[in-house]
Amino acid sequence: MDKTFLIFLLIFSMGLSAQNGYPRDAFRSPLDIPLILAGTFGELRSNHFHSGIDIKTQQRQGLPIYAIGDGTVTRIKISLWGYGKALYVAHPNGYTSVYGHLQKFSPEIEEYIKKIQYEKNSYEVEVYPEYGEVKVQKDRVIAFSGNSGGSSGPHLHFEIRSSISEKPTNPLLYGLEVLDATNPTLVGLYGYPLSENAQLNQSTVKSQINFTKQKDGTFLADKVTALGTIGFGFIGFDRQDMAANKNGVYSVRQVVNGKVYTDYDFETFSFTETRYINTFIDYDHLGKYRQRIQKTFKSPGNRLSIYNKLVNDGKVVVKEGLSYKVELLIHDLEGNLTKLVIPVEGKQQSIKIAKENPKSENYVIANRPNNYDLGLAKVYFPANTFYKNFHIELKKGGDTVTIHNNRVPAHRNFTITFDASKYTEAERKQLFIARLDKKLKPNYASTYKRGNTFTTRTRNLGTYTLVKDTVAPKIRSKNFKHKQWLNNYRYLSLMISDDLSGVDTYSATLNGEWILMEYEPKTRTLTYNFDDKILDKKQCELKVVVKDNVGNSSKYEVSFYRK
Repeated sequence: MDKTFLIFLLIFSMGLSAQNGYPRDAFRSPLDIPLILAGTFGELRSNHFHSGIDIKTQQRQGLPIYAIGDGTVTRIKISLWGYGKALYVAHPNGYTSVYGHLQKFSPEIEEYIKKIQYEKNSYEVEVYPEYGEVKVQKDRVIAFSGNSGGSSGPHLHFEIRSSISEKPTNPLLYGLEVLDATNPTLVGLYGYPLSENAQLNQSTVKSQINFTKQKDGTFLADKVTALGTIGFGFIGFDRQDMAANKNGVYSVRQVVNGKVYTDYDFETFSFTETRYINTFIDYDHLGKYRQRIQKTFKSPGNRLSIYNKLVNDGKVVVKEGLSYKVELLIHDLEGNLTKLVIPVEGKQQSIKIAKENPKSENYVIANRPNNYDLGLAKVYFPANTFYKNFHIELKKGGDTVTIHNNRVPAHRNFTITFDASKYTEAERKQLFIARLDKKLKPNYASTYKRGNTFTTRTRNLGTYTLVKDTVAPKIRSKNFKHKQWLNNYRYLSLMISDDLSGVDTYSATLNGEWILMEYEPKTRTLTYNFDDKILDKKQCELKVVVKDNVGNSSKYEVSFYRK
């Protein structure tokens, strides 16, 4: 991107800030079908907020996707996970549109990126075309919808970002029409005693609070008796018309005795802060019950910029003999409102449920580096790996080490280093570090080997061990047979799989020349498109080599005929 264009974007974006709004008539929809959402902007996801909207594509792939405005392609990325096949288009008004999980690009862009893939001999590529090199026009097809990357079903992941800051903003603020006449749904309400000696409903730990729907459509919680500093959290979702998906809400306001204590919304955020979602939700509750509670108060370590207003970090100080009216106002982007009233009475009561303070011999100081030697393995936590100090449980048994549990979030990568000196050199080649799931199934953790030392970097607490993988990957043809005529075939398809450490690399040649085979890990499928047109012989020799993450290798060779 040249300097002149960057200066123009900077001046324009300053103008946008002054207007304090978004252009609602500049962009068209990326699809020619009614927009029905499977996911909303800011929706709570694993370790991040959703940075776009997920548009349903009628449960199929191949729908044409249009440029929402004139622009130039500034980035094309093809990866096995994440957004899969993704296209980034910069527009002259200072915004960049992003299209993810694509099946393929338009013919011109497809030709451009395939040339690069063949130059690099790689399916996975990431390129940044020069500004103006690959231009697109509004209303022209730029790609086709798909299910590539980390998608769990066919849909279009669509974003609008600032071209200068790269901050994503809610695409529905730009005039895209999504029908929504439904109020957000409230699922659960929780109260938290936060200060020392605070209590809530005769408990010093988090308590669930019942509520009922009133005749006017609002909700009324059972009276809460409390003392000290408390906070609230809720589980909720929003539904758009014509969709059953439980999507995220847009904004939340907490009002205490008529005064706004908390006000946040999902207009925009930055990618650098998105992992702080783990302070925004009750992470311990997520680890236990797989439910995400949104806190209306700000916890230690929370550096999110989504808050428009906070009084006392959204915490309510309850005093003896006083009454409080706490209101939660939960909105979607169309202004539909769910209102919950929580009556609170300041009252000292006997404690029936007391907080346990589990202690271990190891205590993590969050803002300092922490080292632990478990014999078989060593664990190193850099400073600020965690959001707060806590007692950490560390266990060793046999060939495994357990590093606490999945109810504490790690913000930064930490390292686990195993001593593999008791294994022979041949055995070490087949070993890798694995994280064990609840069923004790090993999952490959990226393993860096240096002599007898094996290291992995991770953000996941849990149980780790060394696992040996002696079995090579499997390869088999999917849609053709050896020595078959394939004149009318559009593509070749193979299945590849690995039983333990997982597929690491693959390569394929046709008559001795490298060919582009697209890998779809979700279906374990390799596909070669005959439109690449590099065949010059009637008899074709296909050779595929697949390696797993410890180097076990399989080779598959087959002949077929085509003219």
